[in-house]
Amino acid sequence: MQGDVIHDIFVIGGGINGCGIARDAAGRGYSVVLAEMKDFASGTSSASTKLIHGGLRYLEHYEFRLVREALMEREVLWAMAPHVIWPMRFVLPFQKGGLRPAWLIRLGLFLYDYIGGRKLLPATRTLDLAKDPAGRPLKTLFRKAFEYSDGWVDDARLVVLNARDAADRGADIRTATAVVNARRENGHWVVETENAETGARETMQARMLVNAAGPWVDRVLSSAVGRNDVHNVRLVQGSHIVVKKKFSDPRAYFFQNPDGRIMFAIPYQEEFTLIGTTDRDYQGDPRDVRIADEEIDYLCASASEYFAEPVVRDDIVWTYSGVRPLFDDGANKAQEATRDYVLKVEGADGQAPLLNIFGGKLTTYRRLAEAALDKIGEAIGVKGARWTAHSRLPGGDFNVDGFEAEVKTLSARFPFLQPAHARRLVRLYGTRASALLGDARTTEDMGRHFGSDLYEAEVRWLMREEWARHAEDVLWRRTKRGLHISAAEAAVLEDYMQGR
Repeated sequence: MQGDVIHDIFVIGGGINGCGIARDAAGRGYSVVLAEMKDFASGTSSASTKLIHGGLRYLEHYEFRLVREALMEREVLWAMAPHVIWPMRFVLPFQKGGLRPAWLIRLGLFLYDYIGGRKLLPATRTLDLAKDPAGRPLKTLFRKAFEYSDGWVDDARLVVLNARDAADRGADIRTATAVVNARRENGHWVVETENAETGARETMQARMLVNAAGPWVDRVLSSAVGRNDVHNVRLVQGSHIVVKKKFSDPRAYFFQNPDGRIMFAIPYQEEFTLIGTTDRDYQGDPRDVRIADEEIDYLCASASEYFAEPVVRDDIVWTYSGVRPLFDDGANKAQEATRDYVLKVEGADGQAPLLNIFGGKLTTYRRLAEAALDKIGEAIGVKGARWTAHSRLPGGDFNVDGFEAEVKTLSARFPFLQPAHARRLVRLYGTRASALLGDARTTEDMGRHFGSDLYEAEVRWLMREEWARHAEDVLWRRTKRGLHISAAEAAVLEDYMQGR
């Protein structure tokens, strides 16, 4: 056992909810341990559509509280992390006789504009697609569209930045650490963990356990905590395809499909278009989730209903799929299940409390963490007040309109950087990009070259500062250089990271 130390909180799960709670708690003065069985955002949190949005379609399901809370969070999160979050305009093409009448769409967008305290994001406007550049990639039958505001986020980086800030504030953050057993003993939790790579086991103690395991939340209750017949979450698979760039406009598209579902086509990583998502119930092990052939066919066919140039399988350069752990509210269809979060505390008087986190979404993770800390305070005592609404995540300490200025500053300090490389570094690391590059004065000073614009200096930073252990962590979560690097180059990177 780790001495006789009893931590305040032990968090299970290194997705956005777990890392957000750990950060908030550490900032209030709680002693926190977080255990993630693989890597940060290795499950649901890196498989999103990568939006900070109110959820326009949730209005149809009367999720007004969730939509309002999410709309209010857009500009809060943008200010927290303007390097990994930025505004995006969305074009919603309208077809007469379509699924939803124009008046209904306009009403929804009116609510979208005004119920969330929008201050900086521009309001909705109507487009003539025969004249506006947004109409060029689309079929000519689409003559009118509505353009509205939401936000974009690098989802996996948002997670690791929360983990980094939690650690900077004193939290004990561990990856490759699975919780194999948790039991109540003498008024607190005794938690046994196992290192996924070495097999080493360790036992720690905490006054409160937070189960933020996402798709595995029920499994933690049954296997680690020893509860039987647990069924709190509905697993819903969402898959995406990334294709060769279909349009050059910086705006994204919101498509309405005849089956009632919606889909996005979004500019992605400068050279690509991201298309998704699907919604279907999932019954297997979340770690085995993969895009199905029928999902690929669905996404290609649906996008081709709008784009003048069809989307075909040969266009696809990458796919990804994840499982959303939605709270099981008994909805008939997967796309109708609530995206709201539910927090439940268990533990009779004298028992160590357990907080289970069900559902949630990227946009509302900070508010979820605040709600979780309210319950933690009620259970084990309040420490500190709410503080995250006006905070900054690591590297995000510049104004929301200051990104280009940061790129110029970095380029002036490191003139050997190619313009695209400088932009990418600021997008990922913000004001910490200079610390990453250190004393480098030439390209050679950045060390070994692993392909594309990925160099040893960045890899070493990610291993030292952001818990990267494998090439996959670097190429597909900390960065998206996997889209630009060959399998052979990835193997060389893995060998380097393993010291081979």
